[in-house]
Amino acid sequence: MKILKTNQNEVDKNVIDEAVKVLADGGVILYPTDTVYGLGANIFNRKAVRKVYNIKKRSYLKPVSLLVSSKDAIPLVSKASLNQLKFIDKYLPGPYTFILKKSKIVPRHLTSGSANVGVRVPKSEIACSLAKIFPITTTSANLSNKDTLDTPEEILKQLGCEVDLIIDVGPLKSGNPSTIIDLTGEEPVFVKR
Repeated sequence: MKILKTNQNEVDKNVIDEAVKVLADGGVILYPTDTVYGLGANIFNRKAVRKVYNIKKRSYLKPVSLLVSSKDAIPLVSKASLNQLKFIDKYLPGPYTFILKKSKIVPRHLTSGSANVGVRVPKSEIACSLAKIFPITTTSANLSNKDTLDTPEEILKQLGCEVDLIIDVGPLKSGNPSTIIDLTGEEPVFVKR
């Protein structure tokens, strides 16, 4: 396991390059977002996504959201309508996950066979830079149904295992995962956790 320390406000290109290489090789990384630390894997690598599920001890019946590099990439992974994109535009980048109808490129193993997918564009240059080549998983770095923690040290202790690479920017004080908004119905619905 490799730990790369950097600053949330000044992205180190070498850190991003190294993390993207780990992701491309099927690894799992711990990375900062604008809310909490997340577990990242290349969404197209089934084994890597399974590792994320196993690390979190998450049921394979529960979908995992994905992160894209910008709002412009949302139509690639979803069937978002023009009205949905206008609505999303007010909130992103930011601490929100939008549930949308998924596009054909989104693998079944990510969504547990659902026709929908959670899509995120955080207000975090580090997180968005990690997803420039391919979308990555974005799920809080904690055991399922356990508290989210502020530092990589606390997170690794809770998870009881190692990830392939950690991007450490120090404590993230938010403590709250992103707000989920379901846009698959007639009206937007805020989803309670």
